[in-house]
Amino acid sequence: MRLDKLLADSGFGTRSQVKKLIKKGFVTVNGETIKDPSFNVDPQKDEVLVDGELVEYEKDYYLILHKPQGYITSTRDRQMTVMELIADIPRFEKLFPVGRLDKDAEGLLLITNDGELAHRLTHPKWKVPKVYFVVVEGKLNEENLEPLKKGIELKDFKAKPAKVRILKAEESESEAEIEITEGKYHQVKRMFEKIGHPVKYLRRIQFGNLKLGNLPVGEYRFLTKEELKELKKSVGLE
Repeated sequence: MRLDKLLADSGFGTRSQVKKLIKKGFVTVNGETIKDPSFNVDPQKDEVLVDGELVEYEKDYYLILHKPQGYITSTRDRQMTVMELIADIPRFEKLFPVGRLDKDAEGLLLITNDGELAHRLTHPKWKVPKVYFVVVEGKLNEENLEPLKKGIELKDFKAKPAKVRILKAEESESEAEIEITEGKYHQVKRMFEKIGHPVKYLRRIQFGNLKLGNLPVGEYRFLTKEELKELKKSVGLE
């Protein structure tokens, strides 16, 4: 395998980014500095270090994308899909988003090619929490939120009790955070609509232990080893 492909596949950047690392002398193979991106390595036998960090070749990808508004959470569609935002990743066409985010919503979207992890993260059994920041019409108060906290009846199902806290409440609009463990179609929007406060803006800021943080809109980053370990542990894979 080419050295630059190994590094790109292992999450050290795009092919062009890792080529720069190699040419600048940050990469060693079995103790020898290699500046040729096309240098052949065996990921199972050779010790490859990037600035002293051991490269552990993994076949699976795990990344967080800050989905912008206007993109469809799908791998194929006539409209713009989130896959267009990760097209610089090797074998990106084999990746898929975990769960969904509405076209007009923003926020954290986990993308991977690990089917078992994706299945568990979206299965009701594991009750993986999802946290959203919302801007809604009208002034929220604690009394408004009681139906959400107790579990509200929607048209096709009863939503489980949610954790909700008000961040700002004004006459024209309010801001809040809501945590749910389900992922029904338009669920958060429908919940606030039911209590008379339609959602004007929606952004997912957390999924399980993964946090969006200050990741710019439209950008992505790979999960850290610690994040991945904790995520897998939360659904019984560690």
